Amino acid sequence: MQLWKGRFQKALSKTTNDFNSSISFDSRMYKEDIEGSIAHSKMLGECGIISKEDAAAIGEGLKGILADIDSGKLKIDPEAEDIHTFIEGELTARLGDTGKRLHTARSRNDQVAVDLRLYLRREVKEVKKLLYGLLDVICSKAEEYAETIMPGYTHLQRAQPITFGHHLLAYGEMFKRDITRLDDCAERMEVMPLGCGALAGTTYPIDRTITASLLGFKGIAENSLDGVSDRDYCIELASALSIIMVHLSRFSEEMILWCSHEFKFIELDDAFSTGSSIMPQKKNPDIAELVRGKSGRVFGDLMGLLTVMKGIPLAYNKDMQEDKEAIFDSVDTVKMCLTAFTPMLDTMKVLPKNMRKAAAGGFINATDCADYLVKKGLPFRDAYKATGEIVALCIEKDLTLETLPLEEYKKICDMFDEGVYEAIGLEKCAYERRSQGGPCPDNVRKNAAALRAVIPTE
Repeated sequence: MQLWKGRFQKALSKTTNDFNSSISFDSRMYKEDIEGSIAHSKMLGECGIISKEDAAAIGEGLKGILADIDSGKLKIDPEAEDIHTFIEGELTARLGDTGKRLHTARSRNDQVAVDLRLYLRREVKEVKKLLYGLLDVICSKAEEYAETIMPGYTHLQRAQPITFGHHLLAYGEMFKRDITRLDDCAERMEVMPLGCGALAGTTYPIDRTITASLLGFKGIAENSLDGVSDRDYCIELASALSIIMVHLSRFSEEMILWCSHEFKFIELDDAFSTGSSIMPQKKNPDIAELVRGKSGRVFGDLMGLLTVMKGIPLAYNKDMQEDKEAIFDSVDTVKMCLTAFTPMLDTMKVLPKNMRKAAAGGFINATDCADYLVKKGLPFRDAYKATGEIVALCIEKDLTLETLPLEEYKKICDMFDEGVYEAIGLEKCAYERRSQGGPCPDNVRKNAAALRAVIPTE
């Protein structure tokens, strides 16, 4: 059935129908379409536009369709143009003329707009649940490894000693921001477009606040043109999802590095690794690599949405049918990645001795050596220069700051004494960084507790 066929003398060709159809992807919104239709019919009855008896019959008919789809008794027809057409056609088949009254004072333009908002509003909650689960694992790991020394990096070069717990909590902060972005996005979804009609509202005496209240929206779209043509919330959600994938991809990249033989900071559980078809010794971090790779897919969805929307005039245009596959794919991909990534992180084996060994090389305590001189009264730039000369001497003699004899220190700066060896100890270097946001164990535990407080308890 085609809702618009009265104007046309010739049937749509199969090729055109297949090209025009959206049932293959918008059928996932059947619950939202029925929910919106039930609310719309109740409003029509309350406003006297249709009889309350017809409104009640429509509501019961729609509930029956929902139950039959959920149970598998009713199969969604893949030949239908879209989910809206299928459900209205099924309702009419069951109720006759009463079913035909459902679409009064409504267009598919505002209908699909409300369906999509309802669907994405629920999906945002599901993504947030998965992020909370990941945040919980990060906090647990950070607390467990609050005192584990590892090298911190800049430019992928060893820079300063930190704790592994501190490193993990950096990602915790990223995912906490992701949750707030989803909250912001969800807040702007709380606008109900139903009642905007095709583009210019309706002459029927509808009350849109009734429908908004029934559907749990906080307000209504105040401009009918904007109500049917707004897809900012899709773009905004795709952007928030893309940033989540940036964070997952960066985290995956580090895990891939960490489990390599060159780093050997962690070992991934067998359940989250794969082997090689030809090299029996291999244990590949394929799950992390897939998460890293799927980021490009979500970025592409965002770019696709921006490109679709950038050049179309008001109000609705068929181009906007392209919004659904893009945003659905973004949501599905992020949920899939979080579902795989969280248990991978939870089950990884941490190798603290290897982290400590790596931290002992690369002169990552050089800054602390310079700070030692500053605390003795030497200006920082002079201390920086002296420490640089000491590092160069260590490289020349194949020594470390810990093994360089004190007399060699004194040749460069006579302010050095035996206290330098305590000052450059890796644990002291990391544990004494007590400034807010620093890597000392107390900060790690405090920050993990603060992050955990973000997670809902129910």
